[in-house]
Amino acid sequence: MAGEKRFGTALFGFKQSDVNSYIEKILREFDDKLKEKDNEITALKNQCRELRIKYEDIARKTDQVSDDRVKIADVLIKAQEKAELILQEAREQAEQERKKLSEMTEHEKEKLVDIKQEIKALKQQISKTLKRYETDLDKVVEFSSLQESNGEVKSDHDSNDNELADDIIDEIMEEYVGKAES
Repeated sequence: MAGEKRFGTALFGFKQSDVNSYIEKILREFDDKLKEKDNEITALKNQCRELRIKYEDIARKTDQVSDDRVKIADVLIKAQEKAELILQEAREQAEQERKKLSEMTEHEKEKLVDIKQEIKALKQQISKTLKRYETDLDKVVEFSSLQESNGEVKSDHDSNDNELADDIIDEIMEEYVGKAES
């Protein structure tokens, strides 16, 4: 068989020097293998220690990342809530502004209707005043024509008639100006 050791024979069994050298050789091989295994165990322990350190470092980093994720999630949630609140406030403010503008527009429309009515009333008053003025003017002209056709040429009477015509014109103008100012 391979690896099997054969000892030389001696008077009372195997040759002691062969046995001793074989045992020493086995012990050396065993010590060498034991040292290799010890070195291998030491290397594995060192590798295990390094892996444990790396694991703990990764675990700390993982915990930190988890904490950071939680913080980021909280910040994002708060930011989203705040953004929604800002949007809601903006919508409410826009609605209030829209209502205010609508009310102002309605008020201005009412004012415009009132102004149109006032303008219409002023036009009617002006029209009436102008018609009355025209009528009064026609009367003055007719009165003058009658006096000329009657042949009355009295200077005192003419001056009275002129004063009367001037009074009528002044009265019409005062009435017109008074209504225009109000």
